[in-house]
Formats: sequence, C-alpha cells, structure tokens
Amino acid sequence: MKVIKEVLYNFGRYAVFMLRVFAKPEKASPYYLQILRELRKMGVNSIGIVVIISLFIGAVITLQTSYNLNNALIPRYVIGLGTRDSMLLEFSSTMIALILAGKVGSNIASELGTMRISEQIDALEIMGINSAGYLVLPKLIAALIFFPLLTIMSMIMGIIGGWLVSITTDLITPATYIMGLRTYFVPYFIVYSLVKMLVFAFIISTVSSYWGFYVKGGAVGVGRASTKAVVYSSVLILLFNLIITQLMLT
Repeated sequence: MKVIKEVLYNFGRYAVFMLRVFAKPEKASPYYLQILRELRKMGVNSIGIVVIISLFIGAVITLQTSYNLNNALIPRYVIGLGTRDSMLLEFSSTMIALILAGKVGSNIASELGTMRISEQIDALEIMGINSAGYLVLPKLIAALIFFPLLTIMSMIMGIIGGWLVSITTDLITPATYIMGLRTYFVPYFIVYSLVKMLVFAFIISTVSSYWGFYVKGGAVGVGRASTKAVVYSSVLILLFNLIITQLMLT
C-alpha cells in the first residue's frame, strides 16, 4: 500500500512539474542560449561513447552471427542482414537510450540536485523566473533534437563495425556482407527506431530532471536522486520499448 501511494504521489507531482515545464516562457531569448549549451553537453559530449560502443557491438554481432551460422543451407549474406536489422531495430534505439540514461540522466539529476541544495533554484523563483521551464525545457528540446541523430550515428557505426570484421577476418567476404545489408531492407525500421528514440529522449530528460529538481537531504540526496533518475528512466525505457514495438511492428 505504501509503494502504491508513493507511486501515485510521484506521478501526480511529475504531472504538475511537466505543466510548469511547458508553461509560456517569460522571454524566449535566454532559452535559445540554454538550448545551445544543452546540445553541447547532452549531445556533442555523448558522440564519443555512442560511436565506440556501436562500432564494437556491430563487430560483435557480426562475429557471433557468423560463428552460429554453420548450416550450409543458410546463405552467408544473412550475417550482414542480421547485423543491420539488430542495429536498426533494437540496439541503436533501446540500448543506446539505456546508455544515455546512465550518462546523461545521472548528469541532469546531479546538476539540478546541486542547484536545489545550493538554493540556486530558489533564487530563480524569487526573481520571478519559472525555474522548471528555464532549466528543464532546454534539456528536453536538446534531447529531442540530438538523440535521434545519435541513433542514426549508432546505426552507421554498427554497420561499419560489422564491415571491419568482414575485411579483417575470413568469416565472411566484404561483398557478401554488403549483399546482406542490401537484402530485404525495410526503411520503416529506421522510422520505428527514431520514433522510439524520441519517446526515450522525453523520458530521460524529464524523469531525470524531476528527481533532480525535488532533491532533499544535501549531497546524499543528490546521490540518491541520480540513482533514481537512472533506475526509473531505464525501467520506463524498457516498458515503452515493449509498448511501441507492439503498436508499430504488429
């Protein structure tokens, strides 16, 4: 019963928090600068980890698929097809979102939590500024803009990782791998992946901001908020991954 009350309480407070986030801003110009800063912090600074992880995952998927396809009746180009669809359907959206929840989500919660305990948020509200909108809306817009770009980048790097395996090993020839990439290609899979990432971007930015915005208990509270931001964002990502897959692929 206590858990249900806590869930309902946080859901209600989150709904009120989102109303404040989407309230009409006092001035538009400061928001533009904030959005540019958040694009750099949340987007540009995440390119490195997305590129490295996607490159290695694409290579690993290719290796594992080739080792498990020992049946002579199965054509070798299926390896390229499997790598492509694995990156497009699941890894470049869901797995990258989980990684970003850990990197970006914890950073958002820590940043806002520190501002709360140092009374910077209170100072903004005393000056008559909508602190929720000023601090959170630029993060949300930056995530909605840049996270889909990271998804596309992940798809490309994963496919390149598989191609590097084809040219550095004798498991599959580059021509056969490329044939697999071109076989039965469904452009709708890219749309599906981008739609998922837009939903995940909303979850990561707003849920992490919510826990950071309402921090209590000093530095210890900031740590707890950071942990809750990652956990709740990850659970919601997996839940909405299931829902969106059911709606868009069945």
